[in-house]
Amino acid sequence: MGCGPGMPGGALWPLLLCVSWLHWLHAGADMYSSMASIQQAVGMEGALLQHLGQYLQQETQRLSDLRRFYEKVQASHQAGGPPVQDPILAYTLLKRLQSEWMNVVHSSEANENIQALKEGYEKVKQDLPAPEDVEGAAKALMRLQDVYSLNVNGLARGMFQRSSSSDTKLLYNPPHLSIMSADDCFHIGKVAYDMEDYYHSIPWLEEAVSRFRGSYGNWRTEDEGSLEEALDYLAFSYYKAGNISHALDLSRECLLYDPDNGRLARNIAKYEQILYESPTADADAEEMKLQRPNVTHLKTRDLYEGLCQTLGSQPTSYEDPHMSCMYDTNSHPYLLLQPMKKEIVSLRPQVVLYHDFVSDLEAEKIKELASPWLHRSVVASGEKQAEAEYRISKSAWLKDTIHPFVQNLDTRISAVTGLNAHPPYAEYLQVVNYGIGGHYEPHFDHATSRKSPLYRTNTGNRLATFMIYLSHVDLGGSTAFVFANFSSPVVKNAAVFWWNLHRNGLGDEDTLHAGCPVIIGSKWVANKWIHEFGQEFHRPCGRSPED
Repeated sequence: MGCGPGMPGGALWPLLLCVSWLHWLHAGADMYSSMASIQQAVGMEGALLQHLGQYLQQETQRLSDLRRFYEKVQASHQAGGPPVQDPILAYTLLKRLQSEWMNVVHSSEANENIQALKEGYEKVKQDLPAPEDVEGAAKALMRLQDVYSLNVNGLARGMFQRSSSSDTKLLYNPPHLSIMSADDCFHIGKVAYDMEDYYHSIPWLEEAVSRFRGSYGNWRTEDEGSLEEALDYLAFSYYKAGNISHALDLSRECLLYDPDNGRLARNIAKYEQILYESPTADADAEEMKLQRPNVTHLKTRDLYEGLCQTLGSQPTSYEDPHMSCMYDTNSHPYLLLQPMKKEIVSLRPQVVLYHDFVSDLEAEKIKELASPWLHRSVVASGEKQAEAEYRISKSAWLKDTIHPFVQNLDTRISAVTGLNAHPPYAEYLQVVNYGIGGHYEPHFDHATSRKSPLYRTNTGNRLATFMIYLSHVDLGGSTAFVFANFSSPVVKNAAVFWWNLHRNGLGDEDTLHAGCPVIIGSKWVANKWIHEFGQEFHRPCGRSPED
């Protein structure tokens, strides 16, 4: 069997970058799971940029002085010429060779400059992203690529283009393009490769190879990868995908750049032997389309991703005269002077959107209160809770006593829904901020097992969900109801309400829903989950056990 690249280590890391990535390992590395955390990283890089600017200024002065010394010596050589006859010229020559060259070569100024840069780096090192953060961000880009059928070449050019068999559609044209380098693409391909995910590694490594070829010979200080490494990883990806002839061609090209690589030479011999013994094996692989990795926990992937691709727009087939908009008081005195703008989004399950449920001031205050307490969101895992790749966000819980705004929200939710939204009959307000490609794959809000941690509160299951959109999202992030076959876009300051349980207490399977990955923007939501106990007279059982 051929042998693929492991973790090639041929890159040189000068100056600042000689500090190993291993130093970045620290507990709880999940900066990528919240855009609020990523925003803090902008400030960190600003501080590093300031230190680098000072270093460049000092080095420019130092190099300018070296240039002056060089020109002085060069001028003396051009003016004097052999043989040396001038005693002053002879004196300055001997002095330069005895002391001046020594002072130049052993000058500590360069070390002092780089030391100042390193000290600036050390001050923020412990707060910098960990390798897991960069890996999580790479996986997020692959997630966006999959869910929205985005073109890899477009992503590398900073464009969000949807690819299909017939054409390419531009989903979003950012005002400022964030163009990826060859090394950026190489790292994403390597993350996929390490997961044995050749469906993703091949297009990203193809893009990396193309870009490395275009800039071959121009060494960049910050790069970790190289053309040779990208070719190496790409060749073995093709081999694992069954395309032996392409793996052979790439390996031969790689060997031209790295002729002393014995492993590459052995791989080439192996590929040649395979093609010689089984000439049709490669032809069969050419006809076989590379399959996307299977996800065992997500059986509704196609439905879910199809709804996400609608970006919250509803087809006309779902228009219904019963799905209307109105001003609603819910017969509650709290709303008599300021009725709610109510829009019925779905009849089964019944999903209602309340426009302008909170003000800009309230939304910003809630985000401000939650920000210091954000931690990686967890999901129910048996009788415990755990982090999961299918939920990428950070969340915080706000008690109603933390600020009058939160207490007022509980009162307003109670008035709109007719339920008791105050603790202990409802959970505290959960504020969530999604990360890069932040999402929550299809799930139920209510517990589907009596062993769920939700039952520890002794207030029954989650009867209803009230979710408030606290921010605007430019693209993506809609809420998709998978079995009900519709999605609702993010509407800033609006709130979505639905029943999780039937009147008989059984879960409503039509409420299976998902938070689609965010493409552009920082998505903030606030969730209020109202439990069964305490609602007996607000939502009584129906006349039929089937209700």
